[in-house]
Amino acid sequence: MAHDTHGASHAKTLPADLSAPAFVDAWRTRALIVAAVAAAAAVILAFLGQAQDQLGWDHFARAWVLGLLLTFGWSVGGLALLMVQYCSGGKYGLLLRRPLEAATRTLPLVFAYWVISVFFMKRLFLWARYTNTSDTDAAWKSGLISEMQRHCLNFKRPMLNPTTYVVVMLLCFAIWALYTWRLNSLGLRRDHESPDTTPFWIKKLENISGPGIVVYSLTMTAAVIYWCMSMDVTWFSSVYGLLFLVGQGYSVLALSILTSISLSKAEPFKTILRVTEQHDLGKLTFAFVMLNIYLAFGQFLIIWSGNLPEEINWYLDRIRGQWGIVITLDFIFHWVIPFSLLLSRDIKRNKKRMIRVCQWMIFAKAVDLFWLIEPNFKDAARNLHFSWGILEYIAVPIAMVSVWVAYYSNNLKARALVQTNDPHLAEILEPEHVHA
Repeated sequence: MAHDTHGASHAKTLPADLSAPAFVDAWRTRALIVAAVAAAAAVILAFLGQAQDQLGWDHFARAWVLGLLLTFGWSVGGLALLMVQYCSGGKYGLLLRRPLEAATRTLPLVFAYWVISVFFMKRLFLWARYTNTSDTDAAWKSGLISEMQRHCLNFKRPMLNPTTYVVVMLLCFAIWALYTWRLNSLGLRRDHESPDTTPFWIKKLENISGPGIVVYSLTMTAAVIYWCMSMDVTWFSSVYGLLFLVGQGYSVLALSILTSISLSKAEPFKTILRVTEQHDLGKLTFAFVMLNIYLAFGQFLIIWSGNLPEEINWYLDRIRGQWGIVITLDFIFHWVIPFSLLLSRDIKRNKKRMIRVCQWMIFAKAVDLFWLIEPNFKDAARNLHFSWGILEYIAVPIAMVSVWVAYYSNNLKARALVQTNDPHLAEILEPEHVHA
């Protein structure tokens, strides 16, 4: 590549203050206000739902899982993307590393969300309601569950029971907490080392992150099987964990880019966020959009072509009874719109438009989770209908996400936003026309 030495002589310099700008405090304040309003609405809707069909608190619990999965995806998904960056390298790490670290440190809040969800187990899972063979048989004879559900409950009981669930999830959270603590503490220590130690830190973080990605994949799969897949005990899927893994990349990239562009309104991100790196992040996001639809459509195509009675019911529950409208919108929102927009080079290089794309992607992810969760239940399968309770899918996740954003904003303020001994810093401070 040709090198423009004249351009290099006009390289930008970092400001003295590398902390998050003051307006991050305003993010936290607004988020807490929204959380309070949404929480009040969620409680009111729960009582209205109880009066209407006795399902108000059931819908509250289901919507809680949606909020849990969203915030879990940003926290633990952020941990995964951080490890991927340490293994792959790249200039985008300088932009996303501190936002991703801030997201990982919200894990205590996600843990609190999960603990609350444990109290809803019997509203969410048949395996928590019928914990032994005699209970399962009695429910089947009473017509509360089908023969297929009875068989699956008995067959899967070694894994799907309250005790194993709590033990496995505590173990998973402990593992995620260990990796979160380790990577955050090493990242902070690295800040105080000289640039001469950079090769050592690159190798050390690679050695931790490589196995960590594998561990994350296994533990994340266990979590989503328990939290979402096991709502329908008859459902089998060999790519379920991978679908969520890619979905988390889709969601956490959107959040990270949204954060980086929003921070670029002031220093230090105003200096380090170049159009070149923003364009690269847009291309990476486009890849996740493509992989996301590839896996989702591949699973659907295989099951549709097989047409096996034990498999197709999961999709029929989500297509018939007006659910076809939701799956159509999900396809448009989740893939067609982001795919079409991210094809454009101009959109990927325009800050305001990239913010809108990322906001849309987060909204689309929430719609997709709604489509995954609600039809698992007898009152909603093949029967999409309005109720006060269904509005919990708006109020509860907004409240949970808003509290998460407030915590995330606090974490952004806790550290300098730029690692000054990053090997890519000199390049990212050069004018954009330097390399040709």
